Amino acid sequence: MSTQPWLSIVMPVLDEAASLGAALQALQPWRAAGAELIVVDGGSQDESLQIARERADQALTAPRGRAAQMNAGAARAQGRWLLFLHADTRLPDAGLDALGRLDPAACWGRFDVQIDDPAPLLRIVSAMINLRSRCTGVATGDQAMFVRKDVFEQVGRFADIALMEDLALSRKLKAVARPVCLRPAVQTSARRWRRHGIWRTIWLMWRLRAAYFFGADPDDLARRYGYRPRER
Repeated sequence: MSTQPWLSIVMPVLDEAASLGAALQALQPWRAAGAELIVVDGGSQDESLQIARERADQALTAPRGRAAQMNAGAARAQGRWLLFLHADTRLPDAGLDALGRLDPAACWGRFDVQIDDPAPLLRIVSAMINLRSRCTGVATGDQAMFVRKDVFEQVGRFADIALMEDLALSRKLKAVARPVCLRPAVQTSARRWRRHGIWRTIWLMWRLRAAYFFGADPDDLARRYGYRPRER
């Protein structure tokens, strides 16, 4: 990239080859508008890293775990703004303009989210996620969190924990400023909801968040979520 990017999009991936090409292709208009795209692979056993090298400005490797991967990407980022994007989440077309019109004093924020399934219950779930976020000032990774790089460094980056790194960062950022809540909605995959069932997933996430709030070990929560933390 010949000029300084205004935005660095950091995407952590792990074995996402089946859909990663389409995800990165969707971000090419953002690159054309001056954003930098950084993909951080956590040890994929498929072709994720090769695909990233062909379609991103930087393709890195880092220890497995979203927090560690996103911190590694942020450390290499050149943009004033950082945007953390899950591999199964798509940014809205209106997102570029919305970010471009941010108040210069803004520190951080997130987009609204819509789960990409027409099921009425999942539409309600999406609306409730957005309402909860507005009321609490807490954002989740599925909402494509963005933050000024200097503020991200100021609060100490993502905590190196196996789960709930997004909530932990939100808590620290809330101490600096309330988040900007952008109305254009990112589209996030419904695969988790389809795989485990809507009600079961709702119940599990509420239990995990409550347990984290009361001090539960994130590694234990990750195992209950179905994710094996890396060995430390």
